[in-house]
Amino acid sequence: MECLVALFPHRPQQKLGQIERIKLAVLIPAHNEAAEIGITLENLIPQLKNDDRLIVIADNCTDNTALVAQQYGAIVIERNNPEKRGKGYALDYGLSFLESNPPDVLIIIDADCSSQPDCLQTLAGISKKTNRPVQAAYLMESPKNPSTKDLISALAFLVKNVVRSTGLMKLGLPSLLNGTGMAFPWKAIKSVSLASGNIVEDLQLGIDLTLAGYPPIFCPQIQVTGRLPKEQSVATVQRTRWEHGNLQILLTQVPYLLRSAIQFKRWELLALALELSVPPLSLLVIFWGLGMTGAILVSLLGTGPFAVMLFTIMGAMIFLAIFFAWIKFGRKIISGLALLSVPFYLLWKIPIYLGFLVNPEKNWIRTTRDSDSPLNLPDE
Repeated sequence: MECLVALFPHRPQQKLGQIERIKLAVLIPAHNEAAEIGITLENLIPQLKNDDRLIVIADNCTDNTALVAQQYGAIVIERNNPEKRGKGYALDYGLSFLESNPPDVLIIIDADCSSQPDCLQTLAGISKKTNRPVQAAYLMESPKNPSTKDLISALAFLVKNVVRSTGLMKLGLPSLLNGTGMAFPWKAIKSVSLASGNIVEDLQLGIDLTLAGYPPIFCPQIQVTGRLPKEQSVATVQRTRWEHGNLQILLTQVPYLLRSAIQFKRWELLALALELSVPPLSLLVIFWGLGMTGAILVSLLGTGPFAVMLFTIMGAMIFLAIFFAWIKFGRKIISGLALLSVPFYLLWKIPIYLGFLVNPEKNWIRTTRDSDSPLNLPDE
């Protein structure tokens, strides 16, 4: 339904109009990002006004992240606590640094992301006006000379982060948070706890904010772009963390959200629970394939065609949603011919899901970058 609703045109969001001066701070959590952070800072610094602050949290770094960030003019705070590793702990440290002089709006950008020239002011303006967290459209850029698997991964991110989020926005429902390109009213971000090693801290943060009365909204006109890793071993580690984290959230948080929605009659919690209960796209297709196989076997035993018909309708809904999402949003990312490789992509993902059953990922692991060695300093 989200993908279907996303296909229809919608009225453009109202212009922000005149908004009083926004006191803005940008937090960039960075763990060993010397090779990437310079590009991100070059992109963000021209967007800052005179009294805006850009703070880099050099978190448990063993490289020159702090030096690079200082060279670009960012405020750098260093955190060293090897026993408490993870983006959540780094962000909590940044909030503590800001507490004596808090901003009106806090924006969080990952150290390896690029953004549009008007990203900061637009996100801050919407967050200030609505008094709600705001999530930009977070896309993944394929590496140079991408494999078909890279292209399919980028399409899967597009469907999850943009197409489905656009559908939620048009339905007037809360958005999920994706970890970067996020803006928060200070009161909202201080109402929840960030200090954890949760491997999908962004999803948990969106849940906690919705429970606290600050459901996030989606801002499709602003895009933030990350980069998929080229090395297959690195991509597998990254996907394992994301997929296992999503499944852990599904199993632990969805039942609680459903109970809370019924108990407090808060239908935005029901919508969030339904959104989180959808498994990752690859796993959803795998489940459908297993169900369809079982339905065919059962029908051969003489139980009738009902189960086969039911799974046929389900499969048609899934594949039509993906196909039309590709038609409208994804043709620039991947060709129709390359989509024929989706079955091989699913085979690559099966060990990740089996790993969740025997050894689920529980620790935050920073994704190794393809350029993890050279310094990226500005020209003198």
